[in-house]
Amino acid sequence: MAETEQQSGSTPEDEAPEVAAGATFMVPKKEISMVPDMGKWKRSQAYADYMGFVLTLNEGVKGKKLTCEYKVSETIEKLLDLLATLDRWINETPPVDQPSRFGNKAYRTWYSKLDQEAEALVSAVLPAERCAAAPEIAVYLKESVGNPTRIDYGTGHEAAFAAFLCCLCKVGALRVDDQLAIVFQVFNRYLSVMRKLQRTYRMEPAGSQGVWGLDDFQFLPFIWGSSQFVDHPTLEPRHFIDERVVNEQHQDYMFLECIKFINEMKTGPFAEHSNQLWNISAVPSWSKVNQGLIKMYKAEVGLHPALAEELLAALMKS
Repeated sequence: MAETEQQSGSTPEDEAPEVAAGATFMVPKKEISMVPDMGKWKRSQAYADYMGFVLTLNEGVKGKKLTCEYKVSETIEKLLDLLATLDRWINETPPVDQPSRFGNKAYRTWYSKLDQEAEALVSAVLPAERCAAAPEIAVYLKESVGNPTRIDYGTGHEAAFAAFLCCLCKVGALRVDDQLAIVFQVFNRYLSVMRKLQRTYRMEPAGSQGVWGLDDFQFLPFIWGSSQFVDHPTLEPRHFIDERVVNEQHQDYMFLECIKFINEMKTGPFAEHSNQLWNISAVPSWSKVNQGLIKMYKAEVGLHPALAEELLAALMKS
């Protein structure tokens, strides 16, 4: 773990599936309707499982490049096929002409394909003996790509995709030796599809805090990306605002890929449009950056109802 406080929950470290052979599954539903319900979320097994999953992967990628060697299992390949399908649907669903610059309504057509096909896509990833879990897990997949009403995307949707991957670990579809591939292959591919969605349909940031937030759309790649840099012999936090460094090394480091996307999407001085990241560049070490981002994320997941609602219904029934 990246810090002394550890979550007791299901992670990819579990060699055996937690879910019993005769387990029943349920379609997640909204559980948070008022402020006091947030305490229920923080005390839930789902919260422990989710944060344990995030922190285990954070430890697993520490000091490793995106281009390092790792096992790619059959399930990982199936997940990459799933994401390739979502990508192909974007190509097949071009933006429509409309008066509004943002929130292109063609996104709703794209989303309707996923809404109709999600259970089948998830079933294709699951082992045959776990296909009964598909309706439950598919909800997290559908929640992970943005909101079709508002045509927006944010960290709550990103968290739903992490919950989707966590569910696959809990049913045994993903295993301990899939850790690097989960982050470097699957999650990284997910990011590229989400960025394509954002560009193609001009999606609005969901719940953006503007200059006070870390990023308009993502959070987890900054956590895992900072872990990649821990104990790096030459690159320090101050280097990620150097455009030359970003352009030369973004293919090896998730954090720099995020910075590259921000540089492409925003104009003006970096210190103005991404003030929180600018402040982070002054932190003396990547380990401190990583620990600080984890604390920020725990606060956001623990206090933001939109994130918690997507995760509170048990990640899996055991």
